[in-house]
Amino acid sequence: MRAFRLLLLSLVATFLLPACASGGDWVELAGHRYQVEVAATDEARARGLMFRDTLADGHGMLFIHDNEAPQAYWMKNTRIALDILYFDEARTLVSQQRDVPPCSGGNRCPSYPSDAPARYVLELNAGEARRIGLKDGETLTFSPSIAVP
Repeated sequence: MRAFRLLLLSLVATFLLPACASGGDWVELAGHRYQVEVAATDEARARGLMFRDTLADGHGMLFIHDNEAPQAYWMKNTRIALDILYFDEARTLVSQQRDVPPCSGGNRCPSYPSDAPARYVLELNAGEARRIGLKDGETLTFSPSIAVP
């Protein structure tokens, strides 16, 4: 049992301490900084913010796609309303879906497409884009810790 606890502790330290030391991942948009979780794999992008009851103020999720292409997101099993912001390869805001409601309808949930091809998608709490007066054409800046393949 003691060996199991030591193994568990070492695993936690291995994965959490580097994030703490770096200050975490963040993006800046329209003069505002947001702490983000990065979804860069198919699995992480598919899971997104599903089954969460809250998203802390000043936080979001950044989705990184392998290529720029038309994107469409849905809110399947998402419990919180979100702003879905689409950015092209140059990290320029090309499309916004604001105040997207939660959906518990499974595969009957509607999709919310981008108006132009996008590579990056940022999800923030609903109303955040309105609060900061976000306009298409704004540029998204990544912290140095965010690796883009």
